[in-house]
Amino acid sequence: MEKTNTFEIFLVCAPGLEAALCDEAREKGFAAPKAEIGGVTIAGRWPDVWRANLELRGAARVLARFATFRAMHLAQLDKRARKIDWGSVLRADVPVKVEASCKRSRIYHAGAASQRIGTAINEELGAPVSERAELIVKARIENDLVTLSVDTSGEGLHKRGYKEAVNKAPMRETLAALFLRQCGYDGSEPVVDPMCGSGTFVIEAAEIAAGLMPGRGRSFAFEQLSTFNETQWQKLRAGHKPVAPEIAFYGSDRDPGAVRMSDENAERAGVAGFTRFAQLKINDLRAPEGPKGLVIVNPPYGTRLGNKKQLFPVYAALGAVLKEGFSGWRVGLITSDPQLAKATGLPFGAPLPSVDNSGLRITLYRTDALP
Repeated sequence: MEKTNTFEIFLVCAPGLEAALCDEAREKGFAAPKAEIGGVTIAGRWPDVWRANLELRGAARVLARFATFRAMHLAQLDKRARKIDWGSVLRADVPVKVEASCKRSRIYHAGAASQRIGTAINEELGAPVSERAELIVKARIENDLVTLSVDTSGEGLHKRGYKEAVNKAPMRETLAALFLRQCGYDGSEPVVDPMCGSGTFVIEAAEIAAGLMPGRGRSFAFEQLSTFNETQWQKLRAGHKPVAPEIAFYGSDRDPGAVRMSDENAERAGVAGFTRFAQLKINDLRAPEGPKGLVIVNPPYGTRLGNKKQLFPVYAALGAVLKEGFSGWRVGLITSDPQLAKATGLPFGAPLPSVDNSGLRITLYRTDALP
């Protein structure tokens, strides 16, 4: 693949959040964003791949689709895989792993397909093929059409590089970013999270307000590709100048360990100067002085029935405190159970599509500004 040619780039996200990620990609100036099941396609070149990894808060990973061809059987797959110019994307000195999936195709054995493609890479390019390799080539075979992609992210993009400490059920940063977007948050208003856990929502909101790039503190798999240009990459990274927001972002939790974790994570993320974390019970929550903004909260769900019954009073108390003390603030609440959301007594609009969060379906409920 020529380094100057435009190709398709697939931005992966949790199903249910495609429209929000599509909005973000459009806002960031990526070409031809189109929502599909499980993500968004954009058109671009390799610098767009780098920029997507660096800038997009909602993408879980970025796949560069570099080749497509038809294959009806394994021998044909083997022959056509050997015609790919692997050196235009991969390096001979970097090990690679091949993963394949087959759907509605005459080639139905994913393991055999990945083995043929891996052999082609090894014999035509000379790159080692290993199950332990960090660089991954993905082959999707659907309706006999083979699409080859390289995972340019490496570790999932929710790993921003600052969160060493997490609580029991952490919200992934990529999900938090898209939930904030769905709540209309753009970085210009304060955010309060009264059950902050390890501080994800508060830190994510503060980073957005400060113009800090989510990928600024980590490395990516694309740095191991033949298409990578270190000089261009450093120039791209240096082009982002953060600003100190004039508003603050607030998190609280009844668990002192969570508050400590949040403080430490905010320090590592470089937002400690405008985040405030405190140990508070829900009934002691008060709206901060100054402009009104967004309360966003991801309370415990209680996936087992016995636990769930204990949570109804917690949700009811949260709703009562917000109705009494947060007039003019909008609320976003994430939960797996509509009855728990209802228990708050808050005036939620129609729920958004549910989202798969590590096998659990969760839903964002939103209010307009509270009366």
